[in-house]
Amino acid sequence: MEQSYSSPTGGMPPTNARPKNWLVESILVTLFCCLPFGIVGIINAASVNSRYDAGDYNGALHASEQAGKWTKIGLIIGLASIVLSFILSMLGVFGSLMGASNL
Repeated sequence: MEQSYSSPTGGMPPTNARPKNWLVESILVTLFCCLPFGIVGIINAASVNSRYDAGDYNGALHASEQAGKWTKIGLIIGLASIVLSFILSMLGVFGSLMGASNL
């Protein structure tokens, strides 16, 4: 059975593999970690497949790199803010306990 490809190269399979689009990861980062950076990741991730299908491999690769970069930045900032808020809340709890024991 012969596979049929629909690509701008006239039915031939693309010479370069489709770049990772980071869409699922960007959506998860947007929902759970950091909204602004996740949205930038989603915008770039959404253009990877369309650029690749249009024959713009370099554009698809650049969009994939940008989507990955902003998704990773959003994840790191989101995790850092969660850890920082946990540490600050624990300091507040321990500080209030120490203040109450001095009364």
